[in-house]
Order: sequence, then structure tokens, then C-alpha cells
Amino acid sequence: MDFIKTTEQDSNYNHLEKMSVKELLQNINNEDKTVPIAVEKALPQIELLIQKIVKQLSNGGRLFYTGAGTSGRLGILDASECPPTYGVSRNLVIGLIAGGDTAIRNSVEFAEDSTTQGWKDLKAYNISSKDVVVGIAASGTTPYVIGALKKCNENNIITGCITCNHNSPLSNTAQYPIEVIVGPEFVTGSSRMKAGTAQKLVLNMITTTTMIQLGHIKGNKMVDMQLSNDKLVDRGTKMVMKELNIPSGEAQKLLNKFGSVRLAIQHYNDRY
Repeated sequence: MDFIKTTEQDSNYNHLEKMSVKELLQNINNEDKTVPIAVEKALPQIELLIQKIVKQLSNGGRLFYTGAGTSGRLGILDASECPPTYGVSRNLVIGLIAGGDTAIRNSVEFAEDSTTQGWKDLKAYNISSKDVVVGIAASGTTPYVIGALKKCNENNIITGCITCNHNSPLSNTAQYPIEVIVGPEFVTGSSRMKAGTAQKLVLNMITTTTMIQLGHIKGNKMVDMQLSNDKLVDRGTKMVMKELNIPSGEAQKLLNKFGSVRLAIQHYNDRY
């Protein structure tokens, strides 16, 4: 199959500057509605990659995301939400972006064009065959990401990718490619839109499913979440109350003493 960069194809809409605000919103929304359907078609690919991630993380490995621009920022966002949500180490899921931390807020010119820097950034974390590296690139052509995955393959490190084009160089490099084909963007080439939404949905699936499989959810509750603000303390108190059928005051004392919902419930059950 030939590689066609659908993410760069001309928009299905024209003369956007002549549309009213209402028309713009309706048309953007109509395009956005197609994204979950595209993700659904990729579920078998997503499942294969997650199975590998769960296996590696269960054996002491880590998950790395690597990307540039919007894709890199989305990977960092997903990685940064894992410790507070699931109580895991900051070193379990790690997001890397071309251009380094500066590129999280500001564009770093030509950073994504290096074929060697992606691997150098991974090596700084002592990457090993226990880990998994997922490259994120809407186009599937980003040199920074492709170069990193090629070196991972050479070093027996499991590789996956999230892209929005069929048969891209990135898909052909990754061992476990995920292709979510969202088609042309509302604004031609603006892959922060549908492609970015698709990538965010897939990233949510990857870490949520992985953390559930690793035991960080009980029932449907985030029992390992970090109690880092009043809202989360209140949520944790209610979890303990419901699970143990005890008053609010007692639940909060347990939570304050043991520092997590899981430990509060566990120590209470051990005692009684």
C-alpha cells in the first residue's frame, strides 16, 4: 500500500473566513464526531500494544512516549497524570518531546528534524529491553520519533506508535503500530485538531487500561490516587466510608493516618 499523508490533504471545507461563528462551530463539531469511530477501528491494534505494555511493566519495565509538537505534549500530559491518578512512580511512565522541556510551551525550531536526538534523550534514562517506547506522530514522518524507534528496535526494546496515516514510515518502523485515520483536518494540515483528539483518546486508553491491569483500580475507584488537594481528600474519604461502612470522621482519620485509600481500607480490614 502506498503512503498517502491524509493528515495533510485539503480540508473538506473552504472559505472558512466567510463562515459565521455558528457555522464554524457546527462544522468543527461534525468533523470531531468522526474521531471516536476512527479510534474504534484501531481497537485491535491498541489491544496488542497494551498487552505488551502490561507485560513489560509487570516485569519492572517502564513506558516511554516520544514525540514532537502537539504529539509530544500529549504524551507528556498523559505521563504526568499517571502518578496523581494511580499513585505510581514518576519514573513509570515518561514523556519526552523534541526540543526538551522548553518545547512543552514554546516551539523549538527544527528540533523534530534530528534523526539522532530521540535516541540520545532515551539513553539519558538508561533505556533497556525491559521498557516499551511508543512514538507519537500524527503524520508518521517525524525524524526525531522514527530515529528513536529504529534504535530501540536495534536494541531489542519493544516499540509502538500512534499515527493518523496508513502505512507511514513510523508505522513501518514500530513493532506495534496504531493507525487512527481521521482524514483531512477542518483547517488543512492542523493536526492538533482531529489527529490530536484521536491521539489523546488512544493515550487515555493505553494508560487507563494498563493501570487497571496492574491493579491500581478497585471496583471503579482510584484507590491509589495521591491525596494532593482538598477535593481528592474528600473523594478519598467518601471511598473509605462506602467501602467500610463507617462514619465520615472515622474515614478521614484513617485516610490521614495511612495516606491512601487502599492502605486505609487494608489496615482497617486487617484490624477487624
